[in-house]
Amino acid sequence: MTLRAVDSASPHVRRVARAGVLALCDRLDTTPGRTLYAEGKARFETADERVEITPPFRFEHWENAERIDTGPLREHLTAPRLVGLLVVRLGGYGAGVYEDERLVEGKHGVRFVKNRNKKGGSSSNRFRRRRVEQARDAYDRACAVAEEILAPQAGRFDEFVLAGDRLGLEQVIERSRVLTELSAHALTLPVHVPEVRRALLEQLGRELWSSTVELSRQAGPDSQVSSAAGA
Repeated sequence: MTLRAVDSASPHVRRVARAGVLALCDRLDTTPGRTLYAEGKARFETADERVEITPPFRFEHWENAERIDTGPLREHLTAPRLVGLLVVRLGGYGAGVYEDERLVEGKHGVRFVKNRNKKGGSSSNRFRRRRVEQARDAYDRACAVAEEILAPQAGRFDEFVLAGDRLGLEQVIERSRVLTELSAHALTLPVHVPEVRRALLEQLGRELWSSTVELSRQAGPDSQVSSAAGA
């Protein structure tokens, strides 16, 4: 089962697991260069390359240094966190509680929802009503699962993250006061979510702690981090 990064069209932009980002930091730390932390990102520029890292979760650090300094990024990536996740797709849903990439509690469900009927007439109307009923039932079940898993820990979450289909998430969230409150400051996981299964919930733990990394070759040794940030 593979998660596909939303921004995978660019050959220089990748979703990178936390271990990979920390290894990249190890390499950068041995190289002269410049550092800029701004707008939730970390940018490192050496003579040969520029690396821009958008880490997971909220990253509030501002710094401009004439050296490579990965310390704030490392601290952010390795900080202990309890994270809640709600994932919804038409016909599938799940909720999980994660600690340090590990799924500590989770539950998912699958509810069949008919595809659209291309025929017209009264049979099409009956089909549409049946499809609406199935979708409503799926959202009700998703809400029940989400409240069962997430409500007991709601006050302890460091972050709450949403994944899947936007309209489906809205349908589930509006059914629950707890989910509505959690979603007020929720983050969105920037990946395409395939069919929801237990294995997917476990895999999403790694994805929650992954970063978006953009690498580009430098045009020349005189380029500036400050000018790149303002572009």
